[in-house]
Amino acid sequence: MKPGATGIKRIIDATQYSMQGLKAAWVNEAAFRQESVLLLVMTAITFFLPVTPVEQAVMIATLFVVIITELVNSAIEAVVDRIGPERHELSGRAKDIGSAAVFASLCLVVITWGVILFR
Repeated sequence: MKPGATGIKRIIDATQYSMQGLKAAWVNEAAFRQESVLLLVMTAITFFLPVTPVEQAVMIATLFVVIITELVNSAIEAVVDRIGPERHELSGRAKDIGSAAVFASLCLVVITWGVILFR
């Protein structure tokens, strides 16, 4: 078993690591910054739309899916880049699939918002 912090100390450590990850994404990833601003602006817009609280929550949740997917995609890219600068089919495939995941999450936003707003 791997030794490490337990209980509240583990929660504090995990929170600090998460904050470091968010800061690293903000500093190093333009797409993360753009999608974070999109999250803030579009979340604010939901307060002025004629939607139910549940619809509003779903609309905002889809925006968080984009952020989550972008974080995972950025992590994949960092690991692939860490392995080495040479071009490799599997490295390219991993990056392309990560990018496709972000695209799919953005499509989810468009579809969800469209269904809710244009029903």
